[in-house]
Parts: sequence; structure tokens; C-alpha cells
Amino acid sequence: MQELNLPQYPIKLKEEKGTKYIFDPIRKKYLVLQPEEWVRQNFIQYLINEKSFPSTLIAIEKGLKINELQKRADIVIYDNEAQPIVLIECKSPKVKINQEVFEQVARYNVVFKVPYLVVTNGLEHYCAKVDLKENSFEFLQELPVYSEL
Repeated sequence: MQELNLPQYPIKLKEEKGTKYIFDPIRKKYLVLQPEEWVRQNFIQYLINEKSFPSTLIAIEKGLKINELQKRADIVIYDNEAQPIVLIECKSPKVKINQEVFEQVARYNVVFKVPYLVVTNGLEHYCAKVDLKENSFEFLQELPVYSEL
């Protein structure tokens, strides 16, 4: 798979009958290796290893409903009181991070109401701190470590 703009981690891969799989340590199972899944699994390792996020507080493909449509948030991170605090949208490295991607994660945040939003394609990463009362946001240089959220 493509090299990403993230540290390299020992990620478990396997191949069966010509199909490649990647191990998801959060869901504890192998998934078909797609470009977006490659980004998601590498970013999960980044969250755990570089930003000290507890793996037990990370949810993958968390379901939500928007205008009667069933959607899934790629990664949702919770605090110790089980409140969502970070919403992360992962895209394939071939997908350009643009206004449409930010609008998608913003729509999801109408449901989750988290103070931090992240979008990544593995090559570019953007983090925004959201002020829900003022209905505004500011971009950060990077996502803070878990203890600083």
C-alpha cells in the first residue's frame, strides 16, 4: 500500500485467496484492505502511539442518522465519561481534502457535537477545534494529545 505521511507502525496484514486483509485492533478482526482502511488503521496507530489515546475509547464506523439517512462516522473518540470528543473522517490517499470533505464531517458533528474534528487522507491531516456555542471553529497545527483535550 501507499506510504503515508504518518510514522510507520507494525500493522498486521494477511492474504487469503488473492485478497489482502488488514487487522483492526479496535474491532479485533481482519478487514479487506482498501485504501481508506489503510489510512484508518494507520491513523488509529498514530492516535494510540503518538497521541496517547486509549484504544478502549475509540469507536470505528459509528452509526448515525442524518435526514433519515443511515451514515457511519469513521472514527469517534470518547472521553472517560463516554462523551464523544473527537470525530475523524478518513479518506483514501487519492481523495483530495476539500470543502466537501469538511462539510461531510461538519454534518456528522450536528449529531455528535464534538469539540474536535479531524479529516485525513493519510497524506494531509487537518484538525479543527469547534466552538459549539459560537458556531465557529479554528484550525490547529495538529490534534492535541488525549490528556490535553
